[in-house]
Amino acid sequence: MRKWRMAAALGLAMAGVPVMARAQTAAPQAPALTITRYDEDWSVLADPAARTGRWTDALKYIPLGDDIYLTTGTEVRLRNEDYRNNLWGGAPAPDDSYLWLRAMPYADLHAGNVRAFVQPIIAYAEGVSPAAGPVDETRVDLLQGFAEATLPLGGDSVSLRAGRQMLSLGTERLVGTRYGPNVPLAFDGERMIVKTGIAEISLFSVRPVQPGMNSFDDEQSREKALWGAYATLPDLWPGIGLDIYYLGYRNRDATYGTRTGREQRHSFGLRSFGDIDNRHWNIEGVVQTGQFDGGPIFAWTLGTEVGQRFPDAPLFPDATLRFNIVSGDTNAHDDRLGTFNALFPKGKYFGELSPVGPYNIISLNPHVALDLGNDFTAGIGGMLYWRYARADGIYDVPGNLVRSPGNASSRFIGKEIELTLDWQATPELDLSTSVSAFAPGGFIRETGTARTIGMLGLEANFRF
Repeated sequence: MRKWRMAAALGLAMAGVPVMARAQTAAPQAPALTITRYDEDWSVLADPAARTGRWTDALKYIPLGDDIYLTTGTEVRLRNEDYRNNLWGGAPAPDDSYLWLRAMPYADLHAGNVRAFVQPIIAYAEGVSPAAGPVDETRVDLLQGFAEATLPLGGDSVSLRAGRQMLSLGTERLVGTRYGPNVPLAFDGERMIVKTGIAEISLFSVRPVQPGMNSFDDEQSREKALWGAYATLPDLWPGIGLDIYYLGYRNRDATYGTRTGREQRHSFGLRSFGDIDNRHWNIEGVVQTGQFDGGPIFAWTLGTEVGQRFPDAPLFPDATLRFNIVSGDTNAHDDRLGTFNALFPKGKYFGELSPVGPYNIISLNPHVALDLGNDFTAGIGGMLYWRYARADGIYDVPGNLVRSPGNASSRFIGKEIELTLDWQATPELDLSTSVSAFAPGGFIRETGTARTIGMLGLEANFRF
């Protein structure tokens, strides 16, 4: 209850708007497909004039009685990933090629102001070396399953949700769905969603779900817990939005370098985003405090993304420059920890495939997206990576240490280039591929094997 009171007070204060403020209404329209699926509101199809005539309309809105309807859908994804010289040749299986298959059907039942959402997952892997892990394969299990009640307050509302659910906060720098790997991330717990005026405030207290390798053996973590308040104001000014949040995190069995102990962190974040006159941006800063193994924590990150679209140029290019600084531990011999913890970040953090994650790193990433026509899009990007602190190593996206600092003096980790191609073959079927190479820098050469990594991803995703 202390966590809930703290989160509620912070959330309402951060929003900066009265709870009973009235939101402007907009004309209803069919929703875009989402990753979490539960945010899609298909009640607009109750009006026959709003239907598109596609075969999916009959499955997105199934009337069952007065003010009762059912929404159904699914995702079936087949993905192949191929690595050569994984982890610069230092991985247990440097050359690996495997196949992921998953299916995620769902049913969303609405009865007045009450709903029940259920989404099982069927996830299998073939060929993972040296062995498949829980993010590769969970067989048959429950990915999401929750009940929700909504209390309308004029033009505002309060929703109470309890059960298993995926969380996607902001751009998923700290809390995401882990959508890229085969088994997404879900949480068990409670969530309150307050929609008031121009603000949406999410208050939650949850534990991450740990997938098992067999059917129906997923269970919530006993070591990790997450709570907090996340307020978003998407239309603070025309074309400009703002997020402000607090996240509390506990891990009873955390490891950093050679130290293992209890970790408790408090993350305070601010994000500005917008899109005006073909210019777009996303800038986010986070400061972390707390304790690890009896010593203090002070860590931080700053992520910037600025872009410009050129609608009158051939192929309608969209040029984006991303620059990230993520703190590391500057002194491995004291009890103070400076390594930033990205908590539960999105699976594709620096691109489609990358061996490094957002810990103790400085990265520069120019990228250009192109519209090739006929529902084809392409992208080309480059990444440069340096260590923030020489006393700290480098980590993968989940936060596992992949190279210790040793006695290396170089900060430069390496450079990567990535090419992507995507074809929206039908409204439901998307086919995509990515090819990338990561050439090692001075730090990798000073600390072990240093071969160029080759990475290939092929994916077919059917979703409605």
